[in-house]
Amino acid sequence: MFRKILIANRGEIAMRVIRACRELGIRTVAVYSEADRQATHVRFADESVCIGPAQARQSYLSLPAVISAADITRVDAVHPGYGFLAENATFAEAVNAHGMTFIGPSPEHLRQFGDKLSAKAAARAAGLPLLAGSHGAVEELEEAVEVARASGYPLMLKAAAGGGGKGMRVVEDEETLRKVFAITSAEAKAAFGSGEVFLERFLRAPRHIEVQFAGDRYGAALHIGERDCSMQRRHQKIIEEAPAPNLDEGLRDRIRAAAARLVASTGYVTVGTCEFLVQGDEFFFLEVNPRIQVEHPVTEMVTGIDLVQLQIRLAAGEPMPFTQSEVRLRGHSIEVRVNAEDPWKFTPSPGRITGYHAPGGPGVRVDSAVHEGAFVQPYYDSLVAKLIVYAPDRESAIRKLLGAMDEFVVEGIRTSLPLQKLLLSDPAFRDVKFHTRYIDEWLKNRPG
Repeated sequence: MFRKILIANRGEIAMRVIRACRELGIRTVAVYSEADRQATHVRFADESVCIGPAQARQSYLSLPAVISAADITRVDAVHPGYGFLAENATFAEAVNAHGMTFIGPSPEHLRQFGDKLSAKAAARAAGLPLLAGSHGAVEELEEAVEVARASGYPLMLKAAAGGGGKGMRVVEDEETLRKVFAITSAEAKAAFGSGEVFLERFLRAPRHIEVQFAGDRYGAALHIGERDCSMQRRHQKIIEEAPAPNLDEGLRDRIRAAAARLVASTGYVTVGTCEFLVQGDEFFFLEVNPRIQVEHPVTEMVTGIDLVQLQIRLAAGEPMPFTQSEVRLRGHSIEVRVNAEDPWKFTPSPGRITGYHAPGGPGVRVDSAVHEGAFVQPYYDSLVAKLIVYAPDRESAIRKLLGAMDEFVVEGIRTSLPLQKLLLSDPAFRDVKFHTRYIDEWLKNRPG
């Protein structure tokens, strides 16, 4: 097991890793920008190193700064959290080249799954169902037009190296495709460094189901249940739950098995997530997230498995500590992402938190790194906290979550909580009549 780990991140995920390391008896090193000098993760790590100015590009995204901090503190391993450098293959290579362990998949797997086209190729080789469309990048407009004519509209035009809902456009007809093809390619080049785009069938009202998976160095490849992440605004998840409700059990089994099959066929090591779109009794591979995800707590709550500790153990070379038959989901868990933003305009709301009270009680968990007096920085992601509840069944979990939200006090900034309260009380959520575009449509039709 590792002796000391540097956490190449900030905020709630840095605190989450610190807690996991503490239970494993591992010392931690926090890195921080000048803006985060008083941040919670800096206070609770065993050591800390300032790595640059407030701007992420000069601090948390600076490979030389983070590697230097790891070198001078003589850590055994680096945990990237999520975001920032978590999926950067060059960073993983640099960590390994300096004699440390990158707590995540290999650089090869980061490259394979960081590109949507190579990820689709791996899924195709493993026998996973794919959406119809181009089997690779479409480089010229006329090529895209021919693919579209063969596949049929509507289609989604996507950046091959994209993520987070960026570099995506719905194309309803050929006229639209001709208008947006060059624009989308140019935007992809500017955002991701690659102008490659591809086409795939567009589903109008799918659910977004993702499977947590894990693999070790000794051939173990298994799933750890699934989550429903369909409650999204502009492709950004804001409510997640496990297990996925109202899913046919046969379909559930097939989705889980498909994810485990992909892990086995690629030799993937450590934890990750395989994402699918589900419509009716069909499911289609979407992408792989080769890291810990924001919504991992709901899986932890229903399985009792500490996924961050598992991630660390597998990176250290330990074998999988359980078999597939020992993975059992009990009860229901829901998470809301509390973001520092206007709940209706969705504009950022940084600033000082003048009042703070976190809810509590049985089955209530808050993952956060803020407190009264903390300053929510304008330079980074707007996530302030994750509120997670667990109950024996979904209806009880919804009631518990609404009660916890009433107790959650965050003053001095605006948060997404008012919007999420309304969504949780909406009949469509309770009856599982939602899909990935539901919130956007709900907001469009909402009075006022």
